[in-house]
Amino acid sequence: MQKKRGRSRKFRISAVAMLLAALLGGVLLSWPAGAAISKPARSTDAVNPLALSPQSKQDLTAAARAQLANDRLRRTGALTVTPAPVTKAVTTAAALAAPAGTSALVLYDTAGPYGQLGELYAMATANLAGHFGTVTAKPVSAYTAGMVNQYTATVYLGSTYYGGTLPDAVPAAFYQDAMATSRPVTWIGANIWNMAGAVGVTQFKQKYGWDPTNSFYETGGSVGNINQVTYKNQQLTRKIPAGQDGGVLHPAIVTGPGYPAVTTLAVAKDGTSGATSPWAIRSANLTYLGEIPFAYVSESDRVIVFEDLLFDALAPGTAERHRAFVRLEDISPKSDPAELRAIANYLKSQKIPYGINVIPVYTDPKGVYNNGVPETITLAQAPAVVTELKNMLAGGAVLMNHGYTHQYGTANNPYNGVTGDDFEFFRAHVDAADNVILDGPPAEDSTAWAQSRVTQALAGFAAAGLPKPALWTTPHYAASATDYRVLGQNYSARLERSLYFAGTLTGGTPDTSRYIGQFFPYAVKDVYGTTVLPEDIGNYEPEAYNNHPPRLPADLIASAKANLAVRDGVASFFYHPYYPVAPLQQTIEGIKALGYTFTGPTDLNK
Repeated sequence: MQKKRGRSRKFRISAVAMLLAALLGGVLLSWPAGAAISKPARSTDAVNPLALSPQSKQDLTAAARAQLANDRLRRTGALTVTPAPVTKAVTTAAALAAPAGTSALVLYDTAGPYGQLGELYAMATANLAGHFGTVTAKPVSAYTAGMVNQYTATVYLGSTYYGGTLPDAVPAAFYQDAMATSRPVTWIGANIWNMAGAVGVTQFKQKYGWDPTNSFYETGGSVGNINQVTYKNQQLTRKIPAGQDGGVLHPAIVTGPGYPAVTTLAVAKDGTSGATSPWAIRSANLTYLGEIPFAYVSESDRVIVFEDLLFDALAPGTAERHRAFVRLEDISPKSDPAELRAIANYLKSQKIPYGINVIPVYTDPKGVYNNGVPETITLAQAPAVVTELKNMLAGGAVLMNHGYTHQYGTANNPYNGVTGDDFEFFRAHVDAADNVILDGPPAEDSTAWAQSRVTQALAGFAAAGLPKPALWTTPHYAASATDYRVLGQNYSARLERSLYFAGTLTGGTPDTSRYIGQFFPYAVKDVYGTTVLPEDIGNYEPEAYNNHPPRLPADLIASAKANLAVRDGVASFFYHPYYPVAPLQQTIEGIKALGYTFTGPTDLNK
C-alpha cells in the first residue's frame, strides 16, 4: 500500500461514503471524531447523500410499508377507492397554449401522510427532463382535461397509494387523457390499476396488453430480493435495505387475439430465487416502470434505465454518443506543485482535456496540521502552485472554483475546520453512532452571505493572476437552495451532485430536513434554474475504511460500463492529484476501451 502524507484515513470522506450514504437513505457513515491527526490534510471530497435525507428516509420506510399493506388488501378485493372530485376542463386559449419546443409535464402526488415524497421525486424527474427542454411540474390533483396534449411527453409519479381512507387524488380526466392521447406517457409506480378501473379494464387490456388490476408488488407473499435490473445488456444494481423495500410491480401481461404485444424494456431479477419479471414495459403510448427509482441509488443503479428512457419520450432521434470527463480535485495553495505537474504531464501526453477544481484560500484556523499554529495561505502566497495551475491552463485544462475556503470558520464542521476537510455552505456534525449528519444551512445563510464568499473566492483568483473560473463545484456537494441560485448567477454551470429541498416546486420556504440528493449522466437545467454538469461515477479511493470497500479503477470502469446504457451519457469522475499517476492511467484507459471519448467540461452542455 502506498504511503501518503496526510491525516488518518479514519478522517476521510469519499465517493464510497456517498455510495453508502445512498444505500442508507441519506446518512453518511463517519469515523471516530477523536482519532489522532497530523500533517497537512489530504482529504477526499465528501458528497451529499445520493438519495433522501434522514427524515425523508423515514417517510419512505413508512410509505413502503403502507404500500404493501394496501396492495394486500387490493389483492383480496378489500381495498375501496374513492374517485377524485371532478375537475373542470381548461377552455381558454391561453391555458391550452403549448410550450415552445420540447416540453415535459411532470405530475406528482402530494396527498396522504407521505405526500411530501412526491415533490422530491418530481424534482428529480424535472431535473432530468431539463436536459431536453422546458419542464412544468405540478401536483396531479391540479391536472385538467386536455393537458397531456400541451406537452411533448408526460410523466406521472405514483408515490402515494390511494385507497381505503385516502381518496384517489388523480383526476378522472388524467386517466382518460392518458388513455386517449397519442403522446408519450410514462407512468412510474402506484395507481396504474386505478387508471384501468377508470377507463375500463377490458379497454385497458385491449390497448396496452396487460392487466394492472391483476398486478401486485408481492409474489408468494413477499417482495423477494430483487437486486438487479438488466437494461440494454447492462446489469444494473438495486440495493434496498431489508424491511424498506416497497417492491416492484409484477405486470400481468395478457396474450391472445385482440391484445397488443408488450415490449419488455428492462428486466428485474431476484438475487435469491433467480426469478425474473419485467421492471419496465411499453405498449402503445404508455411506458410503465414498476417502482420509483430515486431512492437507494448508486453509480450503477437501475435509475439509469429511466435516465435513458426519457430520450424515447423527449428526443427519440438522439444518436448514440458516449463522452467521458475527469477533473482534478481539492487543489489549494497547500497542494504539492510536483504532484500537480506529474498528473498534468500525463494528461497532456494523452491529450486528455480536464478540469482543475481549485480552492483559492487554504486555512487551518486551529493549527490542526501545523503543530497548533494557525495557518492561512492564499493562492497569491503560493507562487509555485500558481505556476503549475497556469501551465495546466496553457495545456488545455479548464479552471473551476471549488469554494472559497472549503471549511466553515473555526468550527468543527464536522471535523476540524481545515480546508478540504469540512463543509463550507452547510452545517454538519458527527453523531454518537459516528454518522455524519447534515444539519442544514448556517444561521447566516442568505443571498448576501453566499455572494460574499463567491466574491472573495473570485478575488483570490484575480490576485494570483488567474482568470475567472467559469464553473463551480460546491464543497462536499452540499448547499442551500439560496446558495445554489447565487452560484447560478456567478458561474455558467455547476459541475457536481446537488441537494433539492422540499418546498422548491411549490414556492414555499425550503424544508432543509427533507431533501433528495441527485447526480446526472448528462447536463441538465435543474429546478433552481441553473445548469448542472454531470459527475456520475465518483472517484478513486484505494483504501478500505469504516466498512467501506476501496473504490479502485476497476470500480470506476464498471460504473462507466453501466452508464453505457444512457445513449448520450457522460462518464464523469474526479481524481485527487496527491495520488500517483498509475491509477488515473488505468481508469482512463479502461474507460476509453469501453468506447468513451474524453472531452472538456465546457463541452458537456452540448
